[in-house]
Amino acid sequence: MLWKPSEKEKNKSQMQHFIDLVVAKYKLHNNDYNTVHTWSIDKPEEFWAEIWDYCKILHSGNYTEVVDNKKKMPGASWFKGARLNFAENLLQRRDNHIAIRFLGEDSVYRELTYAELYDEVRRTASGLKKSGIRKGDRVAAFMPNMPETIIAMLAATSLGAIWSSTSPDFGIKGVLDRFSQIEPKIIFAADGYFYKGKAFDSQQKLKEIIDDLPSVEKVVIVDYTGNSKPEDITNAVAWSDLASETTDPLEFVQLPFDHPLYIMYSSGTTGLPKSIVHSAGGTLIQHLKELVLHCNITEDQTVFYFTTCGWMMWNWIVSSLAIGSTLVLYDGNPFYPGADVLLKMADELDINFFGTSAKYIASLEDAGVDPSQISEFNGLKVIASTGSPLSDESFNYVYRNWKKDVQLSSIAGGTDIISCFILGSPTLPVYTGEIQCRGLGMDVDCYDHEGNAVVETQGELVCKTAFPSMPVYFWNDADNKKYHNAYFQEYPGIWHHGDFIEITKHGGIKMLGRSDATLNPQGVRIGTAEIYRVVEGIDEIIDSVVVGHKVNEDEEVVLFVKLEENIKFNDELVKKIKSSIRNNCSPRHVPSIIKQVPDVPYTINGKKVEIAVKKIIHGYDVSNKDALANPECLDFFTGII
Repeated sequence: MLWKPSEKEKNKSQMQHFIDLVVAKYKLHNNDYNTVHTWSIDKPEEFWAEIWDYCKILHSGNYTEVVDNKKKMPGASWFKGARLNFAENLLQRRDNHIAIRFLGEDSVYRELTYAELYDEVRRTASGLKKSGIRKGDRVAAFMPNMPETIIAMLAATSLGAIWSSTSPDFGIKGVLDRFSQIEPKIIFAADGYFYKGKAFDSQQKLKEIIDDLPSVEKVVIVDYTGNSKPEDITNAVAWSDLASETTDPLEFVQLPFDHPLYIMYSSGTTGLPKSIVHSAGGTLIQHLKELVLHCNITEDQTVFYFTTCGWMMWNWIVSSLAIGSTLVLYDGNPFYPGADVLLKMADELDINFFGTSAKYIASLEDAGVDPSQISEFNGLKVIASTGSPLSDESFNYVYRNWKKDVQLSSIAGGTDIISCFILGSPTLPVYTGEIQCRGLGMDVDCYDHEGNAVVETQGELVCKTAFPSMPVYFWNDADNKKYHNAYFQEYPGIWHHGDFIEITKHGGIKMLGRSDATLNPQGVRIGTAEIYRVVEGIDEIIDSVVVGHKVNEDEEVVLFVKLEENIKFNDELVKKIKSSIRNNCSPRHVPSIIKQVPDVPYTINGKKVEIAVKKIIHGYDVSNKDALANPECLDFFTGII
């Protein structure tokens, strides 16, 4: 156990307040988290009705039932009869409290109050309406993580339009693979972005994208780097012209709970990205449940997540505006001008909730950063991590070098559900290498191959009953075939997520890697995260990627390592690696082959890409390299075995 909330802090938390409320109302036998979790999945109609009220969701018209059939996956209907608007819920606060603080590396700093945010959305919505945007139209963004992206999203969704975004670091093909499927009418784009202190122009890339998107009727250019040239782009206008002064009121179109809000995309590393459609109501109620209860965010807090607009964590953290919190946006390199830049920002802005990726935390330690030397971070309550499994070493590093009294909330779910299956709770302890709990209302279990639920045994992450943030459908998937194949092929009627996990004896969850990357030597399934936890704790190693290599009817484990500068790859280091894996895991985990590589492939969102490496070492091409942050490194793996 690395951390446990004090009784005072536990009792002050919104989670405990909610637990005490429902225990008294529904006469549950105790106020233990697991008791309330069991009630939340056994009685979803009671649970989600309580969340609706507790989070004060703005709506018009009353719902006639919470859910029609909790076992219907996909296709369960939620809050039938209620109507709402997502943007209206995020713009409830309209005073002079700071809504957004924005840092574009060290080049730009801006603040917007809630009153200013509301007015910006009002003017932008008026411009969109005059441009012909109506309910159901798609509005897309090729934008950095900046205030205008949020403003444009809120303006579009206030009208009932469907929002979709990517970030400027996506390649042209990566953007077209996504947007060509959904045919947007309007695209918002910045003139460029800052990275490592340099301004990069996005407009040439934008021209090529627009040339292949005939559905686009208007392009709105935001002047970010001072190099905006809307006159050079077909059908382009400046942001200031679209969002011009007007007295038009901001109207919030009232829509059914399941009206489409966002179109998200799968990573696209193994083929064309799937276009996943999420509902306004499902996204809102799920995000508020997680942000308010599991993350304990309140209106007086300052919250931050290091993300781009091409990752679902952007959609997730933006929903904190519905709470009335101050949202910090950072665009650029998280290690410029130094590895401690985000930590100094967290100290200066007194950030209470700091969200990042597992890779960022590991990189901080690799860079020799000791956060405790920067600040005591007195206001910091939660450090959240996602994107890939957080290693045991990173858990220990946070409590040893960052802050002892903090809730380290490793979270997992994803783009598929625009939320979390498993995450943290301010009422529960944190154990090394474990995610604290299954989310309230999420009927998560661990299944073996035969579909039996198992504890303290490795298996597949499944969800056995419906939840509001399931996709409403996939775009251009009329018969739901792609949707069904993505989640319901393995266990009929049960959501199969594709993560390899283990549920511990005290209800925590260990993430063991993606199922499609699971190793299978001598018929024994091994999660890649088990090996990473050991290997990336070895001083000489910066990073690694492990894959299975088919040999005859079996599979051998192959490990590729990226070494610290000036470290030599030799037999002695190989022996050390194998010995560490054997002693900390088992003889079956020990790689048959260990090779040095100069880099490891990641998606733009910071996820390690074992599947691409596996394809290459088996002689297959990786066609969709635009989804990768560093596609050139794949060349290192060609012919390496």
